[in-house]
Amino acid sequence: MLRHLSKQQSKAGASSYLLYQWQQRCCYHSEKGVFGYRPQKQREFKVPDEVVQSRYAQGNVYRWVEAYRKYGHKLAAVNPISIKSQQSTLDELNPAFYGLQSNESVKPQGLFNAPELASHTPTVEELERVLKQIYCGTAVSAEFGYVENLEEREWLATQFEQLHTPQYQQLLSNDYRKKIAELLIKSQAWDNFMATKFPTVKRYGGEGAESLLAFFWQLLRNSAQDDLKNIVVAMPHRGRTSLQTILLNMRPAKVFHKLSGESEFPDGCLAMSDVISHFHISDDIKVDDKTIRFSMVRNPSHLEAANPVSMGKARSKQQTLKDGAFSDDPEKRFASTVLNVILHGDAAFAGQGINQECLNMAYVPHFEVGGSIHLIVNNQVGFTTPGDRGRSTDYTSDLAKTIQCPVFHVNGDDPEMLALVTKLAFDYQRQFRKDIFIDLNCFRRWGHNELDDPTFTNPKVYGIVNNRKSVPDMYSEKLVNESVLSPEEAAKIRSEYMDYLNQELLAVPKYKPETSYFQKQWQHITTASNDHLTYWDTGVDYGLLNYIGQQSVTYPEDFNIHPHLKKTYVDARRKKLNAGEKIDWATAEAMAIGSLMYQGYNVRISGEDVGRGTFSHRHVMLVDQENNEMYIPLNDMKEGNGGKLEVAHSILSEEAVLAYEYGMAIDNPDNLIIWEAQFGDFANGAQIIIDNFIISGETKWMDSNGLVILLPHGYDGAASEHSSCRIERFLQLCDSKESTPDSDNINVQVVNPTTPAQYFHVLRRQMVRNYRKPLIVVAPKILLRLSAATSGFRDFEAGTQFQNILGDATPQPDAIKRVILCSGKHYYALADERQAKNLQDTAIVRLESLCPFPAYELQKEMLKYKNAKTFVWAQEEHRNMGAWTFVKPRFEHLIGKELVYCGRVEAPTSATGIGKVHKREVEEILQRPFQL
Repeated sequence: MLRHLSKQQSKAGASSYLLYQWQQRCCYHSEKGVFGYRPQKQREFKVPDEVVQSRYAQGNVYRWVEAYRKYGHKLAAVNPISIKSQQSTLDELNPAFYGLQSNESVKPQGLFNAPELASHTPTVEELERVLKQIYCGTAVSAEFGYVENLEEREWLATQFEQLHTPQYQQLLSNDYRKKIAELLIKSQAWDNFMATKFPTVKRYGGEGAESLLAFFWQLLRNSAQDDLKNIVVAMPHRGRTSLQTILLNMRPAKVFHKLSGESEFPDGCLAMSDVISHFHISDDIKVDDKTIRFSMVRNPSHLEAANPVSMGKARSKQQTLKDGAFSDDPEKRFASTVLNVILHGDAAFAGQGINQECLNMAYVPHFEVGGSIHLIVNNQVGFTTPGDRGRSTDYTSDLAKTIQCPVFHVNGDDPEMLALVTKLAFDYQRQFRKDIFIDLNCFRRWGHNELDDPTFTNPKVYGIVNNRKSVPDMYSEKLVNESVLSPEEAAKIRSEYMDYLNQELLAVPKYKPETSYFQKQWQHITTASNDHLTYWDTGVDYGLLNYIGQQSVTYPEDFNIHPHLKKTYVDARRKKLNAGEKIDWATAEAMAIGSLMYQGYNVRISGEDVGRGTFSHRHVMLVDQENNEMYIPLNDMKEGNGGKLEVAHSILSEEAVLAYEYGMAIDNPDNLIIWEAQFGDFANGAQIIIDNFIISGETKWMDSNGLVILLPHGYDGAASEHSSCRIERFLQLCDSKESTPDSDNINVQVVNPTTPAQYFHVLRRQMVRNYRKPLIVVAPKILLRLSAATSGFRDFEAGTQFQNILGDATPQPDAIKRVILCSGKHYYALADERQAKNLQDTAIVRLESLCPFPAYELQKEMLKYKNAKTFVWAQEEHRNMGAWTFVKPRFEHLIGKELVYCGRVEAPTSATGIGKVHKREVEEILQRPFQL
């Protein structure tokens, strides 16, 4: 058989205050877990008795302190360019509001965590001074009062109130502060150099947000200390190249080479490339003698669209490294080896809905990555829109509250405080494995880009910006005044770095881009053939497929299966498998997935209700009808090379979820990643991801991927919402040629298979081939159970493969006068109509592959019909939709015969919602092809 295969609830009442127990919110169906998901163990947190007593005895003082923790941020002045008068009072922060007198003594134990108050009994006035300093200062403020989890709130209060203690201040040694100054000076030098040498370039510099480098420097040090192996980052344009060239080992010559009009890829690479602000980096970074793999994902101009991509890529790496629930160690938590970090722009974070989708996925089983660290580069203006006009909330970070993320607002003029808060955020993420946000209040020195004048729309703000010193200059002067850094040292850092940049600029003529693709886990993958179409034997010994199919409906003896499934799914599948005939769509899919798992490939299928399937056909995941436990039969195969199936029930989202799956697909070519839309038209909600990543990712960035997208399609009287997956859009996005035959090297494959065996082969082909291309499957609805749309065992055997076209074996070729070409389920209706009319002069040919266009196979097939005079394209879709406009020029140019259209007329909506009209249209599109 192997010869064909290569490869507890909180306690009730007042006691819940003393002993707080909590579990992960998303306990899914299973308390035992399945592959890729393990419920977190219950955590217990006990507030010390003496603390409880102190809070009880000083209830009003405690309420007052808690008010600072909840509302102190409202009086903080962390905005370095504020044009609004600062609020100075708040009733909730007035001690008199709680009946407290200024000279009244308080005992801080259990109420507050500032060490300077622990050695004596302070007055309310003294405590108020410290509270204002910590919660209402000019460097940092905090929001965490809305966090429901008591343990987290206690931890956050303790740590935040000790930011100025030796525990944190020891981080800020003179050498460390000098390092921050060096990074900031270099960042300023980089931007100045770019402005001087490339004055007409939109470079999206970091001026005003230079403190960002202090965040990354501290993050890298913390990551090394905690033995993290991988950091996966999503980051928009702002300050991207300065970070890459100063901290992340990217040569400035690469940037200068690109700006001189050259490609960032080696000669011979066919990539169309992208702008410098979309450069990514994936490299090993040495930090404190430890190596961290730093991977920054590509980003399009839809800035936040990269965020779920980074999450998916992080999870893929976690799977490869057996992190979290992928580990055999039940104690291992997600993000033990791989950390996800996401940077946002202020306007984009508040304005783009994909962020809500990403946050909503954060703790969902099979999408969790162990908590991400977020930083918002808060320029306080979006393009030309003032920050408060770009949202309906006080803060750009307020979306974080939807999943109770703590938020720290930091003044961008204080890189030291940013470093301290970075450590605090990192420690929180490590302690609780949850998302956390830093809101970096800074500014944008220039307009949206360096060629824009921001004073047109924001004169007051830029009156402040244009009359203040830069962040690097302010920080350098501070260290000079404190005798930490000399003016000469600062000047030397700048001059040496400028010399280095000049050397890199001079090196551009001799600079040769390095190959950055098909490395490490991708090294056994190559580019697709640019000369021809290749064909791959994807068949498997049926004895093995029978075993896999039987395994797909095998479950433990004590498992309580749904009685309807037992009859119509389990027993029916076993009968079909044993007979080797009438194998349906779901069985073929199970055999394809299972055989790949047998070879050692991991498979992930994601989407809404994918375990059972939208049309209740798949049932790859069974649910015990008594205890609600989940069971995935294919993961219990006793033979093979150990591949696993992850069934990821997604949130009701398309954009973020599809981007997440894309992120997984670009990381590891040996995992088959499948995303299924509930209905094909739902792909509309993910068009940004389709256009900017899936369709063009390889062309722009040489990021290959084998992502499979299943889009149920078919005109069944369901009106416009669930009839069409918009085949025409995907075909328009293909780079297939109209007048020359396609090769393997097209940007995306579009197939419309009509038999289960065809679907089986096209799934297996994704992994068997030595290259990766995205696959759009125009997936069936009624064909899932149509008796005519089944396959026999010989269609799966070794030596079989996906057929780009399915010819017509019924009529005699010489008798054919009319050839009808079609694609998808419409074939079965046409075949039934031909049979009803008893026509012997008509052949029906199916295009199973639309892109790449099967020119050679069609030429060969058309040669059989020497007496044919009429060639018809028949489709269900309207004339301005479907495959007509794609097929017509290719057929006529490459086959040399005129093609006539038969289908619905042009329309603005994909399908009618009027039953009688639908029925009339069906009759017409079935009659006309046989009348021409």
